[in-house]
Amino acid sequence: MSAPEQHHLFHRPIADHSFSADRQTLAVARDNDVALYGRAGAQFKLKDELRGHDKTVTGVDIAPSTGRIVTCSQDRNAYVWEPSPTGWKPTLVLLRINRAGTYVRWSPSEKKFAVGSGARVIAICYFEEDNDWWVSKHIKKPIRSTITTVSWHPNSVLLAAGSTDSHARVFSGFVKGVDERPEPSVWGERLPFGTVCGEYLNNSAGWITGTAFSPSGDALAFTARDSSITVVYPGGAEQPPKAVVSISTQLLPFMSLIWNGESEIIAAGHDCEAYRLQGSEQGWAIVGSLESKGRPGISHVQDDSALNMFRQMDLKGKVKDDTQLKTVHQNTIGTVRAYQESGGRVSKFSTSGVDGRIVIWNT
Repeated sequence: MSAPEQHHLFHRPIADHSFSADRQTLAVARDNDVALYGRAGAQFKLKDELRGHDKTVTGVDIAPSTGRIVTCSQDRNAYVWEPSPTGWKPTLVLLRINRAGTYVRWSPSEKKFAVGSGARVIAICYFEEDNDWWVSKHIKKPIRSTITTVSWHPNSVLLAAGSTDSHARVFSGFVKGVDERPEPSVWGERLPFGTVCGEYLNNSAGWITGTAFSPSGDALAFTARDSSITVVYPGGAEQPPKAVVSISTQLLPFMSLIWNGESEIIAAGHDCEAYRLQGSEQGWAIVGSLESKGRPGISHVQDDSALNMFRQMDLKGKVKDDTQLKTVHQNTIGTVRAYQESGGRVSKFSTSGVDGRIVIWNT
């Protein structure tokens, strides 16, 4: 496996990141702004900043086809940014929430997007042609706490959401006049807005930190604070699931995950490295880390003489400094996203984290 492509952008946490479809533009949520980087050879150079929020930006997503950028923030607002000859033009979205926006993602159709919030609601936002503005409809019940993550089904109607009430749920986000009626699926047939198609409690009642549908949409995976990953295979409308496979690990909790085909998941989080899981309805297991176990840490030029060794032991109580992690990321990985994929198979994926790094990996 070739070495990952590393970009240390700054010394501040990255709340979220997104690449454009041609992978030439990178949007990074940094404090109250969104920094736009353009690829220049092997590097990414800062080319613009989207300023409009007055509190921490918590989510950013670039629509692959239209190039629109959606952002949400702790200031309870969301903006849709459209490219124009004079720069990026922001449009305020009427979220109607009284707590922070926590997470945002475009639907695959790019006709709408979902914003999770601390107000115990999910705002499904779409463009209203008659009034020339972005409006929202709220999914409220049975959510009982902050939404931490959302992800769309390939049909752009179903939406998975994770919450601090320890539940992962699948809702219908069908908006009449915007969506085409979806084909019947294992999640249900009649899907009016707000329908709960599935509700799953984490075994240890831990917060849900990441959700993702498989490429076919026939399975759902979610991560939680108890260091587990759960994969759900639904059994049909109003039927119990065919299988619910929970993988408990001895690792630190995962924060984000993606599918690579129908039988592989890549997840990362507080262990600062990405792990590969493989399986099916019969069972799932961790295969291992995507980083080489023989990787050396950052090498330091040092005098290994006996005198220096004893001096270090006397001054610091140790022979050498070990503050540098042996992983590529030097702090928690917050977001894992597909970078290059075809037919549901991911050939490259990107990660961002608290260490201010963007890393592009080969699968």
